Amino acid sequence: MAPRLLVHTRTTDYRHDSIPAGVAALRALGGFDVHAIEDPAALEQPLDAYAAVVFLSTSGEILTPAGRRTLAAYVESGGAFVGVHAAACTEYGWPLYGELLGARFARHPRYQPGRALVEDRDHPATRHLPAVWEFTDEWYDFRTNPRGRVHVLLTADESSYEGGGMGADHPLAWCREHGRGRVFYTALGHAPEAYDDPAFRAHLLGGVTWAARLGPGTG
Repeated sequence: MAPRLLVHTRTTDYRHDSIPAGVAALRALGGFDVHAIEDPAALEQPLDAYAAVVFLSTSGEILTPAGRRTLAAYVESGGAFVGVHAAACTEYGWPLYGELLGARFARHPRYQPGRALVEDRDHPATRHLPAVWEFTDEWYDFRTNPRGRVHVLLTADESSYEGGGMGADHPLAWCREHGRGRVFYTALGHAPEAYDDPAFRAHLLGGVTWAARLGPGTG
């Protein structure tokens, strides 16, 4: 049986028009049974049947109190959580979510080309990438620098685009352990075009397989 992904795409704030492309990309990766949902009640049910829970450009307050408890217990007990792009703009009213994800969104400059620098050449989410990855995105700034609380995989080279606000150390994608579970987050993925990019799809696949402990090099 294929590993199941619960892909949550509910928004109560800004809604990205790339969400359908993101869901399609996760389905196209192959090897996963993707269950895409918007109903917050779905997060109130036991999540143990899922290899990973993915928040795909969610925004605002999207969980019920019961859903918050269920998600927290799922990750604490060994589940996998993956956040993509606007997942960092989610659940500002739930302090544990900021700890779970690693950082919260603050602002972004205009959508533009830039460079991402690979810090970990061995991680499944980044080992396929060149040391300097040319990409076009919104280059999120975060309220706090998560370094020290997370394992940084990619940083933004702020000299390569206009409007960066974090300086020389600007984490962009990372992973961390939470309880017995694993968390992966990438700030990239604003535009529908990102999800057609083979390198970005491999970045997503590596993050999901690492968090869910699927495949070689993810144990």
